[in-house]
Amino acid sequence: MAANCIFCKIIKGDIPSMKVFESDKTLAFLDINPLSYGHTLIIPKHHGAKLTDIPEEHLTELLPIASRIAKASGAENYNVLQNNGRLAHQEVDHVHFHLIPKPNETEGLGIKWPMQQMEKDRLQKLVEEIKSKM
Repeated sequence: MAANCIFCKIIKGDIPSMKVFESDKTLAFLDINPLSYGHTLIIPKHHGAKLTDIPEEHLTELLPIASRIAKASGAENYNVLQNNGRLAHQEVDHVHFHLIPKPNETEGLGIKWPMQQMEKDRLQKLVEEIKSKM
């Protein structure tokens, strides 16, 4: 745990939260500045700023819990979002997944998707590079 991390303080109980789920590895609670009603944060209790900082055994519950919360909330449309780094819009340096209900066009997450054209040869090189490093 990081002493100055707001999410670590929530995990320790130093800061109150509206808990939706808790286990040995995972905590889920309502976002206090939601994009829509039911916006929930799902976090590993292991502290790490980015997804790659968290050991795999501490990641295993995150998406199954997000799925269970989505079902329980009754949200028909929703986004699951996870940001890594300031350029990717990460505000809190503790890995967290957002489950954001999208009840209509104005509430929830708004996204722009600036697609790019890529040469297949360049993409194939990327595939080979990623595979070789896994």
